[in-house]
Formats: sequence, structure tokens, C-alpha cells
Amino acid sequence: MEPARDLFSYRKYWAECFGTAPFLPMSRAEMDALGWDSCDVIIVTGDAYVDHPSFGMAIIGRVLEAQGFRVGIIAQPDWHSADPFTVLGRPNLFFGITAGNMDSMVNRYTADRRLRSDDAYTPGGVGGRRPDRSVIVYAQRVREAYKDVPIVIGGIEASLRRIAHFDYWSEKVRRSILLDSKADLLVYGNGERQICEIAHRLAAGESIRDITDIRGTAFVRKGIPQGWIEIDSTQIDTPGPIDPPVDPYAMEPQRPQGAGPGACAANAGSGASPGTPREVVVQFRPRVRKEDRARSVIRMPSYEQVASDPVLYAHASRILHLESNPGNARALVQRHGDVDVWLNPPPIPLTTKELDAIYELPYQRRPHPSYGDALIPAYKMIRFSIAIQRGCFGGCTFCSITEHEGRIIQSRSEDSVIREIETIRDTVPGFTGVISDLGGPTANMYRLACRSREIESACRKPSCVYPSICPNLNTDHTPLIRLYRRARQVPGIRKVLIASGVRYDLAIESPEYVKELVQHHVGGYLKIAPEAISEGPLSKMMKPGIGTYYRFKELFDRYSKEAGKEQYLIPYFIAAHPGTTDEDMLELALWLKRNGFRADQVQAFLPSPMSTATAMWYSGKNPLRRVTRTSEDVIVPKGLKVRRLHKAFLRYHDPNNWPMLREALRRMGRADLIGSGKHQLVPAYQPPGTGLAYEGRRTAHGAAKQPFRTQHTGLPRTPRSVPSRRRSRS
Repeated sequence: MEPARDLFSYRKYWAECFGTAPFLPMSRAEMDALGWDSCDVIIVTGDAYVDHPSFGMAIIGRVLEAQGFRVGIIAQPDWHSADPFTVLGRPNLFFGITAGNMDSMVNRYTADRRLRSDDAYTPGGVGGRRPDRSVIVYAQRVREAYKDVPIVIGGIEASLRRIAHFDYWSEKVRRSILLDSKADLLVYGNGERQICEIAHRLAAGESIRDITDIRGTAFVRKGIPQGWIEIDSTQIDTPGPIDPPVDPYAMEPQRPQGAGPGACAANAGSGASPGTPREVVVQFRPRVRKEDRARSVIRMPSYEQVASDPVLYAHASRILHLESNPGNARALVQRHGDVDVWLNPPPIPLTTKELDAIYELPYQRRPHPSYGDALIPAYKMIRFSIAIQRGCFGGCTFCSITEHEGRIIQSRSEDSVIREIETIRDTVPGFTGVISDLGGPTANMYRLACRSREIESACRKPSCVYPSICPNLNTDHTPLIRLYRRARQVPGIRKVLIASGVRYDLAIESPEYVKELVQHHVGGYLKIAPEAISEGPLSKMMKPGIGTYYRFKELFDRYSKEAGKEQYLIPYFIAAHPGTTDEDMLELALWLKRNGFRADQVQAFLPSPMSTATAMWYSGKNPLRRVTRTSEDVIVPKGLKVRRLHKAFLRYHDPNNWPMLREALRRMGRADLIGSGKHQLVPAYQPPGTGLAYEGRRTAHGAAKQPFRTQHTGLPRTPRSVPSRRRSRS
């Protein structure tokens, strides 16, 4: 993996003479107060503007400001016309567009596609302040306002929709968001490297159409440039017979031996006429010479192919994840109609020095003053928290962290974290001496990495900890223990809590870490996520077996008792994940009852764009292995009825769920579990006034044939369910 240019080594843009803005301006009046006649970059975001390094727009804005650019913010604009997108005038370089810290569809709808009434990233928690598919809508309005200004899209929504992807809310495969938004460039993953290079190159007079060589970006082009080696993805990971048999009587030339469907798509629209030699070398073998890797591109099945063939969709998902390591990833290309969507390899991870500098930029660490005293729930949750790392090598198939931030852990220095604690202590209003979190995507991957840089650069495994911890992985928690101890010793700090998810299969490798965590950094309850207990769903999630949970619980209980503390583990589980049967959920319900757990909230699997589990959900195939027509089929619990049942198993104690569970138990031949015995799941009696919603759904005439349609999507609207646990991916 070649070294990247230091993020702060660019010569600063001339506008640095204006200095640092207290808050990035959101109005002309603020620009006038700063002495600006225009902005160089304007960021449009679906979140309220909070100048805190947990919010993407604040990080990107401050990083660009540190490069000398004048950056303005348009937060949660009214999208019904183009006028709100002109409040700061025309930017000199480009518009940057993001949906915010969450995909807008995940933000607005529950896992059952029910419209949420609230939005944690909006003042007052009010819902409805952003449109569905915010990136597309915002880009359209910007284009209406300023037709010739470059548009760069990024953030979680753009990142996870960079290729053809299954969209749960419309129940179909959608095109790359790059095409639907008509943007000029897409930035995926953490975007600091990409956005700085884009800004400096545009400032130097380069056209946005010529910026095609930046890692971590995607763009549209026609055909493959001269000198590139094109590799058919179906020859790397053959999905089996794809095309119908060749008609021996057809009056058409036969396809060259070894050519796959990707090659046909490659030739289509490339500008080459029949019989004319192409300028691109097309290869049908999985490997090219090492010296040729930098100029090789893998052609994935086209949008049209993956939209009509779920097996090819699973294959494309597998290829995308195989080519995600910055050390060995090749460029990817996917045909959409008559154009190609080209994905450059992922960005080089940030160094500790760069990460320190980013998190120590002059953030105000509070919402923009224009919001007054309005409470922004997401800010309240994170205002006293500190990010100490990025990335995750866990590879959980339902999670979007790996697809966005990558598998390589990027860690800050101890000194930088301590300085941020002191900054919070001294400057953030309302601080009471309690740091709410030291973490990131996970709590305990700080400074963990492969023991060998060479092995790390060559590895294509989706997880370093599944099915077991890789022997090449350094699992030493000593640096994290040292950081915890230093943080506790900062004057004025009463408590440092850990709220990020603890990867307990890693934690048990370091009992000393578990002791440190349990005795000093748990506030009575520690939430962890086994997600399931049966091998079927666990193997599709890439999560450890329940035995690992028991080993962690043993350590947790022992060290809590030693400290004289009464503390509890709170496990979380997912309902209706691919690979889960009714029997698996029954086993989990019995486990929950046996261990005395009663879940107040349940989480149903939500097929987020581009995740491996979503590919399972759509295709019924397992992309964790080579995908073929006859490869492993995955059980997929689709439909509201089965999803409600699986959620009901998690809330076996709720009388409203008992009629559904009794019916299911009889159907499964487990009527012996109906009764009031200690080892039975649900009683035979029904308390008055409960279970009415289920009986009403069951007896309503024609309800299944004529579902109510929501105003926004036309999708079936479901009755109110218990709020599911939401995971913010920033």
C-alpha cells in the first residue's frame, strides 16, 4: 500500500487570510461579518449543523477551512424549491452534498417501513425536515439553482449506494446514486483525503470532469480508457451458467471462448464498432502480473443484470467486498445503460498524526446559535463523548461500518484524546465531569492491527475475528487500558463511561481489559450484542457463538463482585435476520426466559444498502462463499407476518404477543410450551384487553389484499411496533 500525501501538507488556499470562523456561516449576514463576499465550498446537509467532530458536515467543513477555503453550511433546507439553496450564493469551487450522519431512508423509516415521527438530528427532534433519498433531492435542487457548479456527493448515504444496490423501501435494485443525483463526483468512505484533493485541484483550475484518479471516489465515464486491463468479475468468482444456451442455428458470431457476461457489457457502448480492435486489453483470468495491478479494472455485472438476476447481485456484492482492502483493491466498473460507473480503490487510511489534527480543529462543540435553545437529541447523546478510533475489522454482515470506514483501524494518540477531554471539561456548557464515551465504531479495537503489514495488505478476509480470531491479529489491549487510566486521572473528571459496543470475543483475550472496563467504566449496565444464539443466523451474521458470551459474562460477573458492584449485562438480539428460522427464534425465546431477560426494545433486521446481509436478503444466496447457481441457499424471513412473529419471540413476555405465539407453537408442533409451567413459554390464558391487535389483524376481511399505503412511499403501512434500536453510522 503506497503512502498517501499528508492531509495537511497542501499549500493553503489564499482565503486563509480570513482566519477561522466561530461557526461556519449559514447566512449572508454571517458571511458579511466574516468579511466574505462568497464561499469557496458550500456543504448541504440533511442534519442540523452541530459544530462537533461527531457530525460529518462539521469535520469536512473544518478540514477544508484548515486548508484555507471558505466553507458555508446549508442545513436541512426546504427542498420544495431551489430558493433555499441560494441563501449563501454561488460557491467558487463546488457544492458538497450529504444526507447527514444516517442514510435518509433509515433515518425516516423503521425496519417495518413505518414513518418515524421523530428525527434525532433535527432541533426539537421533529420529524419530516429532510426528504426521502435526500442526496438525490438536494442535488436536483442545487442543479436547478446553479446548472454549471460542480456537485460532489458524499456521506453515508452516497457511500453505501455507490453501485447498483437493493433498496428495501422500494423493494427493487436501484441504480448507483451517482446517476440518479446527476452529481459530478461521489466520495465514499471517510472523505477527508478525497475532499481536500478535490478542492485544491479545482482551485488550481482543473475541470471536475478530469478528476478521475482520486482513491475513494466514483464517477461516470463511457468505456475503458486506453492502456487498462479489464478483468471479467465472473472469471474471478464464477457464478455458474448465466446466459441461455447458444443457439447453434443463430446467424450470429459465437462468443470467444472464456468470455463472460461482463465482457459483453464491457464491449457494449465502448465506442468500438464490430470488427474493430479494442484499445482495452480484456483478460479472463483471476490474476494479472503484480506490475499490472495498478492499471487493471474489474468489470462487475451491469445494473441491468443484477436488477434481473439475484444470483448475479450476490456475486457483485461478493466482488465489492473482496475488493475493499486499500492494500490490494483494484478499480471496479459497472455498466448502467450506455455509461460506466467507475469506482477507484478505497482511500489510504489516515495516520495517527492526521487523525489527531482532524479532531483537534477549532470545533465549537455545540449547535449553531441560530437554533437557540432547541434540543437536538443526537447532540445531547454525544456532546461529552470522544472518538478514539475509526474502522472495524469485525465484518458483521448486517453492519455498514466496514463498507464505509473500512477494516483497518485508525487510532488517535493518547495525548490527543487527553487534550480533547480537557477541552470538553473547560469549554462545553453543562459538563458535570462525566465523559459519556471513549470509543468509536467499537469500544475495544484501539491500536489493534495485523502483526504484518505485508499480510494485511494482501488479505481479502471480510473479518479478522470470524470464524475465529486470526492468529495474525494483535489483540493486545494494553494501549487501551493505559488510555482509560490516563483519562480517569485528568483533573475534574469524575467518571469515564464506555458506551460504544464492546467486541466481547476480543475482550476475553485480555482479562485485564475486562477487569478495567467492569470496575471503572460501567455505569451499572453494559450493553453487548450477541445478536443470536443459533449457528444458522450466527454464521450469516459472522458473529461468535454463545459460548463466547458465557466466557465474557463469567469475567464480567467475577470482576463486578470483586469491586463490590451490582452490575448487569444487557444482551441485544436481532429478529428476522437472513438465516433465521422460526425454530431459531423459539430457541432464543426459551434462552431469554431461562436467563430472566425481558426485552423492552427489539431490533428487526433492516436491509441497509450494500451490506452482505442485504445481498442474502435479496438473493437468497450466501455471498460469504463463492456464489454459484447451486451454492448455499439462505433462509430469508420476509413478509410482515414472519417478521412480527420473530419480534414476538423476543418479547415473549408481552401478553399482546401470546395469541400469535400460541398459534405458532401449535403449528411448529410445540404445543407443550403453552402453559404456566416454569419451562413453558406462554400461558394458555389471555388477560382481558390484551392481544386484540393480533386478533384484529387475523380476522380483518381483505386486510392482506388492500393494505393502507403511506403518503411518502406507497409501501404497506404497519401498525405501531415497539421502537427498534437504531444504530447511527457516521
